[in-house]
Amino acid sequence: MYSTRLQVVCDPEFSEILIAEIGEVGFDTFLETETGFEAYVEGDGFDREHLNQLLEKYKEVQPLEFSLSQIPKKNWNEEWEKNVEPIVVDDRCLVRATFHVMEKKYPYEIIITPKMSFGTGHHQTTHLMISRQMKMDHQGKRAMDAGCGTAILSIMAHKLGATEIEAFDIDEWSVINGAENAELNDCSHVHIQQGKIDEVVLTGEFDIILANINKNILLAEMHQYASYLKKGGQLLLSGFFTDDIPDLKIEAAKFNLYELAHDERERWACLLLQKS
Repeated sequence: MYSTRLQVVCDPEFSEILIAEIGEVGFDTFLETETGFEAYVEGDGFDREHLNQLLEKYKEVQPLEFSLSQIPKKNWNEEWEKNVEPIVVDDRCLVRATFHVMEKKYPYEIIITPKMSFGTGHHQTTHLMISRQMKMDHQGKRAMDAGCGTAILSIMAHKLGATEIEAFDIDEWSVINGAENAELNDCSHVHIQQGKIDEVVLTGEFDIILANINKNILLAEMHQYASYLKKGGQLLLSGFFTDDIPDLKIEAAKFNLYELAHDERERWACLLLQKS
């Protein structure tokens, strides 16, 4: 049996958004490189026409080079582990894999099983979200994690005192991996479902909603986030560039969501909104 490998050369800061899009085409394993990333899928288990349309669309806004090839199957998780390093956010939160041994202790520690789901803490947007979460009051709160990936933000919410976290992702692998990570971090209050926000079972209102996805999805789902958010509740968004903040604020204002703060890190942004 073989795997299909897609090699993409692009601005590394653009990789996470493109990886999320390519994940919907059928590719399920990703390795970041110095020049972009590689994506893998078993056999021909991807939508070739959709992939071509997607890459052509992004070539119009971002210089891209890409190639497809067939290669023997490998243990991609083992390959991925070789390149994973622990990270520290604001000198307060350590994000590490099970095989990392750290001498220094931090107030918060998150262990993520390295299985290629989105959100290992290494991308700027995940770093921004965790940094801002540590400034928010989660104690006794009910939180939603939209597009949870590895469930890293759900785990952070639990460690900050949230007593109920509803998480979901469209990717089956992310749901499985997220549940494993929640168990690994003793986060019994995290519940994960598969599907989009309008497909999963959600009841009641939330004090906090976390969404680290991409600009287009955030804009499309803004009204749904607002409908689930309590009055005075907070919506924390990332997955977009600093230049995108005005568009998101305009859309958010339609649903009585207004900026409390925003953070920036190497052109990426994080936006905290409150429902008035």
